[in-house]
Amino acid sequence: MVEELSYEQVRRACPEVTFECDSSAELSPLDEIVGQDRAMRALNFGLRMGGKGFNVFVTGQPGTGRRTTILESLKELAATRPVPPDLVYVQNFQDNSRPNALTLPAGMGRKLKDAMEKFANSIQPALREAFESQDYAKRREATMQKINRERDEIVHSINTMAQAAGFIVQPSQIGLALTPVNEEGKPLTDQEIAQLPPALQKKIQQDREALNSKIGDAFRPMQELVRKVDSELQAMNRQVAAYAIAPYLEGIKSMFKPNDEVQSYLKDVENDILENVLLFMVAAQKEAGAPGQVPVDPIRDYHVNLVVDNSNLKGAPTVLENNPTYPRLFGATEKEARFGTLVTDYTLVRPGAAHRANGGFLVIPVERMFQDPLVWEGLKQTISNGALETEDFASRMGYIITKTLRPEPVVFDAKIVLLGNPQTYGILYNMDPDFRELFKVKADFDTVMPREDKNVERYARFICGLCNKEGLLHLDSSALAAIVEYSSRMADDQEKLSTQFSLIADIIREANFYTVEEGAKFIGRKHINKQLEEKTYRSNLIQQKIEELIAEGTVLLDIAGKKVGQANGLAVLSTGDFAFGRPSRITASVGVGREGVIDIERMAQMGGPTHTKGIGILTGFLNERYATNAPLSLSARLVFEQSYSGVDGDSASSTELYALLSELSGLPIRQDLAITGSVNQKGEVQAIGGVNEKVEGYFEVCKRLGITGTQGCMVPASNVKNLMLKDEVVEAIKAGKFHIYPIGTIDQGIEMLTGVKAGKRRKDGTYDKGSVNDLVQKRLEDMAGKVKEFHP
Repeated sequence: MVEELSYEQVRRACPEVTFECDSSAELSPLDEIVGQDRAMRALNFGLRMGGKGFNVFVTGQPGTGRRTTILESLKELAATRPVPPDLVYVQNFQDNSRPNALTLPAGMGRKLKDAMEKFANSIQPALREAFESQDYAKRREATMQKINRERDEIVHSINTMAQAAGFIVQPSQIGLALTPVNEEGKPLTDQEIAQLPPALQKKIQQDREALNSKIGDAFRPMQELVRKVDSELQAMNRQVAAYAIAPYLEGIKSMFKPNDEVQSYLKDVENDILENVLLFMVAAQKEAGAPGQVPVDPIRDYHVNLVVDNSNLKGAPTVLENNPTYPRLFGATEKEARFGTLVTDYTLVRPGAAHRANGGFLVIPVERMFQDPLVWEGLKQTISNGALETEDFASRMGYIITKTLRPEPVVFDAKIVLLGNPQTYGILYNMDPDFRELFKVKADFDTVMPREDKNVERYARFICGLCNKEGLLHLDSSALAAIVEYSSRMADDQEKLSTQFSLIADIIREANFYTVEEGAKFIGRKHINKQLEEKTYRSNLIQQKIEELIAEGTVLLDIAGKKVGQANGLAVLSTGDFAFGRPSRITASVGVGREGVIDIERMAQMGGPTHTKGIGILTGFLNERYATNAPLSLSARLVFEQSYSGVDGDSASSTELYALLSELSGLPIRQDLAITGSVNQKGEVQAIGGVNEKVEGYFEVCKRLGITGTQGCMVPASNVKNLMLKDEVVEAIKAGKFHIYPIGTIDQGIEMLTGVKAGKRRKDGTYDKGSVNDLVQKRLEDMAGKVKEFHP
């Protein structure tokens, strides 16, 4: 005989005296994570463990406080770590397509940027003043006078040589020309030369060619003189420029004296200025030269691009990148329009989250990361190589073949924390060998924790902290008890509490709304219940429609009387934010044959694999129990009546078996009881999911059609600990109007449904006469005989 569950057994209440306070306002806020000891131990190990590959993958369901816990733990740990260096990019004067990366102690990056900004803005006036000074003019004039004297001497010697040969040297559009002269020393025109006798013209040409050869030799010192002029002027200009910029540059050099990288960079800056001093001297060269060219800015190359500024940090950085696209994670080189042309340079290198997190911790939601196909490979490459590269996104995709920037990679040393669900972790672990080497630590956040006194007390303190933080009304002891009870319902276990604190917080926020509207000082149990009722009402439209169809008789369901081969099964339907139980009529038909148990749902391609497995188990049960003396010969069909959306799961397998046993035995079964539970081949009823929703779904249908006082549900005995029924059902059970029966075996269930003993097996393989098993076995033996008659 199955003993009915009492109202205390179907919901574990939380007495108000559990809390040693009148309201959560009297408690101290919780400053620690609750119920995640396993995850926290793994997380603490992974974050503190050095060595390559000990990055952390955090799994668990959203709402368990994963993100908040991780960020708080990281910030606490980061505060004990040293502040990482700043990162700047500067011009590479040897190859401007590959900017140089400089690392400086925290705060020094900003100082270098400001110092170079001031330097760049000062050198133009300084150089202009130096080159416009009288001292420079005198030195230049002295140099030019010396050169001019040497040039005049060379020109005089050439003129003397030409006059001796009857020529004079005259300038022309293509250089110097030798022109013959007459006896009076006047140059002859081309017309006069043409009127001369041919023999004389020929002689003049021969003399000119001979003289040109001598003049060419005489002009060679002039070419050397030009080079000498250029060299001396350039040396003088470098000397003057170096002297002009020295006061500005030496101050920066002394500021960064211990840093060899900065000293080398400053030396390159000095050399570049001295080599391009004319850019500062000639104002016209500041403007665009030929059409389509980008105007030259002589000081642009001396600015510093401060990519990462850690001057305000008080420890290592902690960066959460919620949108981990490739550019946002690894940085990018932007472009700007100049005179209709898109150009870029080192000043347009922008950092990514990996740059800002370098030397600290980087947190990435893994499912969002896979929306960008390049990120995962880029992240693995960065971790494996220990180098962070900033590459143009389009170039990495192979879309750009024009020249672009390739900034110098920087050393990457950050702990990576990935946030994902268990399914993603399993896929990566099994499909990507690199993942196992790079993410060796798994921190798994649980969705439940034990319902112990210390955890209940922590729950109340969490609520206190939430109310203080968000300015909500505090909860009185009755509301705290209601939250604890509902948390056990969320966990589907009387001995557990849910750790999905985000959902608990939403309940309190909504209850606060109703409390404020009422004008009460504290949130009470009635406000929590109102919130739950209102939230259900907002989402249960489909449930209401199905109940209306049942009440109208459109969907057939009997909740009273007895019938052969027919039972009420329970399933759970979900509309996304709301799950509810739906009772369904399950029928069985039996005939002579050898097909065995046939699943009509599968024949119609509406049954899932788990449901098909359940049907196969029924065949195993029938063979094990009744086919000991004769072969199992039957053709049975099972179906969910008026089911049009497909069936999966094995939670109705016990219901299907009861219907089949009823049909075989000819014994009618109770229609006022709805049934749930899976079954194994030995006839043991096994636990199922959604037991609360299933029971409450049938209760709602009974309410609509009329409570008779005998109605109830048969649930697996192993599911009793999962019962956390809502108050209305508990009250009906307390009043004796609704009943819950825990079933451990099929024999217990069939006795409850038929009122007939199941019967025990005898040594000869038969059962007690008149029992359910006896009637079923005789029917099967009779069917086997008929099959043999037709197919001897």
